[in-house]
Amino acid sequence: MPITAHEIEALLRESFPEAQITVEGDDGAHFAAQVVDESFRGLNRVQQQRAVYAALKGKMDGSNGDLHALALTTRAPD
Repeated sequence: MPITAHEIEALLRESFPEAQITVEGDDGAHFAAQVVDESFRGLNRVQQQRAVYAALKGKMDGSNGDLHALALTTRAPD
């Protein structure tokens, strides 16, 4: 079943309620997201991205996942 940018943002918002989140894409499988959150401070990019993938609760789990591709940008606020 296709997923929407709004659904992805809602999942991310559960784990990162104070974050600046932008999700773009409208084909139901390929999206780009930017997540800016204080919780990323001191974490390297891999750690930040793992936190985001965990927040997606299995939506990217291989061929069975609803989300096929996510171009992801993460950082702590300036």
